[in-house]
Amino acid sequence: MSAQTFSPALPAPPAQPAPSPNVNQKIRIPHENAPAPGDYNVDADHETVDGPWRHLRGSVRVESSDMLLQADELDWNTETSDVEARGHVHYVNYNRGEMLDCDRAEYNIDQETGVFFNVSGTSQSQVQARPGLLTTQNPFYFRAKWAERVGDRYILHDGFLTDCMLPNPWWILRAPEFDMVPGDNAVAHHAWFYLRNLPVFYVPWFYKSLKKEPRKSGFLLPDVGNSSQHGKMVGFGYYWAIDRSMDLTYRGLYYTSAGLANYLELRGKFNENDGFDLNVFGVDATQSGPLASSGVRVDAFAKYELGNGWQARGQLDYLSSFAFLQDFTQSFNEAVFSETQSVGFLTKHWNDLGLYFAAARDVEFQSTTPGQTIEIRKLPSVEANLSEHQLDLDKWPFWVSFEGSIGLLDRTEPLYQTARFVDRVDFSPHISTAFRWHDIQVIPTFGIRETQYGQSLDENPQTGLPVIHGSPLLRNERDVTVDLVLPALERIFNHPPKWMGEKVKHVIEPRVTYKYVNGIDNFNDIIRFDSTDILANTNQVEFSITNRLMTKDRNGAISDFLTWQVRWDKYFDPTFGGAVIAGQRNVILPAIDLTGFDFLNAPRSYSPVSSELRVQSRVNFEWRLDYDPLFRRLANSSVSIDGRIQKWFWMFGHTDIDEPSFLEPRANQFHTRIGYGNPNSRGWNTGFDIYYDLKAATLQWWDAQVTYNTDCCGFSVQYRRFNVGLRDDSQWQASFAISNIGTFGTLKRQQSIF
Repeated sequence: MSAQTFSPALPAPPAQPAPSPNVNQKIRIPHENAPAPGDYNVDADHETVDGPWRHLRGSVRVESSDMLLQADELDWNTETSDVEARGHVHYVNYNRGEMLDCDRAEYNIDQETGVFFNVSGTSQSQVQARPGLLTTQNPFYFRAKWAERVGDRYILHDGFLTDCMLPNPWWILRAPEFDMVPGDNAVAHHAWFYLRNLPVFYVPWFYKSLKKEPRKSGFLLPDVGNSSQHGKMVGFGYYWAIDRSMDLTYRGLYYTSAGLANYLELRGKFNENDGFDLNVFGVDATQSGPLASSGVRVDAFAKYELGNGWQARGQLDYLSSFAFLQDFTQSFNEAVFSETQSVGFLTKHWNDLGLYFAAARDVEFQSTTPGQTIEIRKLPSVEANLSEHQLDLDKWPFWVSFEGSIGLLDRTEPLYQTARFVDRVDFSPHISTAFRWHDIQVIPTFGIRETQYGQSLDENPQTGLPVIHGSPLLRNERDVTVDLVLPALERIFNHPPKWMGEKVKHVIEPRVTYKYVNGIDNFNDIIRFDSTDILANTNQVEFSITNRLMTKDRNGAISDFLTWQVRWDKYFDPTFGGAVIAGQRNVILPAIDLTGFDFLNAPRSYSPVSSELRVQSRVNFEWRLDYDPLFRRLANSSVSIDGRIQKWFWMFGHTDIDEPSFLEPRANQFHTRIGYGNPNSRGWNTGFDIYYDLKAATLQWWDAQVTYNTDCCGFSVQYRRFNVGLRDDSQWQASFAISNIGTFGTLKRQQSIF
């Protein structure tokens, strides 16, 4: 029988008011060669008609704009729209992407309701690409003895659900009843989770969203494990989708020897660009001994556009006890980074001018001993900055800039404490111009800096300790900077190695900078709050030379392949106006501008030679070092190399500090990470991460991880060793990840190597 189009006669519908448009409604795009809405394409080998019944036999195909129904035999009541299909029944819903196969089906085409017997099918799950979630492009497969369809919902009886490839799935969720809305969610009642036909755990109720961005409140998968330091542990949690723009996650981890560790995260969005994220981690330790520190860590960030150009930003970082963090943190960086920084500000910009209202709190933990902290607060501070604004005077270019601030500050440390509010007023205007002769440029800059402090420092003659004076202090600074930019030397190589590109340009850029700062004759009387207060007199010249290799590919894109800069300062004032005192650590701005490592333990006439080499390619390389010609030694060196080729990735880092101990803590540390694969790579993935202190001959951190991913799930095992401070902890952690669903186990995303 040839294909035909059938339009059933329908009574005229009653008049209805026009529905309001739904802007969130999904637009349905008809499939190719689809019949018009309300019409059916019908095809079969044979057809007989008996009143309202159409009996179709052999390769039956009934298609509408929304669905397709195929079978060996089909009986269709055109008045009631009831259909009974038998033999190799195949049903497709084009709108939701679901497909069903069964032995027999009783279905009403108009009402989209019916019963399917011995059914199997698929429902496409939107891939939720987010960090830490194993994903797959497989749809969800389901089977059941029989299934009911009511509207958009399927009720599966005595079946299972999986996103593994059949017929031998790695995992299945089997239940006497599933309630599923394809493309939306699936709910299982009294379900057993099977791994390779082995029942693993039972859940009385299980919900899984099939949407791309699911937001559904519910209990999180539990954690179980063991800590060599705190004993056995069991974790639990709850996710609360408060509304479309806010959610809260709570996780509790109970240690048998330490008590309950609480993790809370509250997230929210004010609009598309603005929102907040609050994280709280706290432990009320019940364990006795040195490794049982109670404490809390609060980390929060928020941003909001206030309108009319005003912006609000805030970062809160509060730590009650550094000993607590070293005791319970699972992050090596948190265990060794002993500083917290919090800031909040309102800002607005008018072209080159920026205005800031800020409050800040910085805390540096000098050790795990309570009270050994340095705390600096700004509450409040008003800052105004004018970036270089060009003025043309009689066709001669000048650039004007300034920095200014007014604030109330205080500093607390074990040796002294300032008043609650110490006023500081700072104003610094500068003007620059430029002269050119052939390829030589001379850029002079002139400026002043006036700073008034409400209190000052002095030294107790009996104890030698610093004391606070209530009398104000005025700092008057004058500065001149002259940059001499010499002609650059260039050469182009047209036939470099292919891996470098089509062309390579080598550029050598020499530069000489003279700087003169005067008027700061009270440096040692100034209380240190920030970099504003370490400005010192100087009379110096800096010589620098920069080598660049710039590559151009076949598409014309230019990139800096290699940059190597060498700098050296000559000081005509070895004491920097009396700021540098022999036999102690001296932190001044002229030295910090050259290198981040301290080298001034006495007056000196020249600086170390500072070198910075950087290569950016498929393999990145960076090497920073300071060579001190005064002592003829390498004062410090920091080198790192990282890269990824296909699935292999690596990182090597080494830091060596050979300064006197009262300048910088001596260190000789090595860090490496080598691995193969990534979180979604099928098959075996492995990697290890090591921090080794060569000076102390101590393995501070070591973790190794092995992961095996199938097409629908993954298994991970990790061993870690933590040896920092009083803590010497070893742990085995493991997790089982189900694609597009979640992870079960003690290995968290933040702790994974991948």
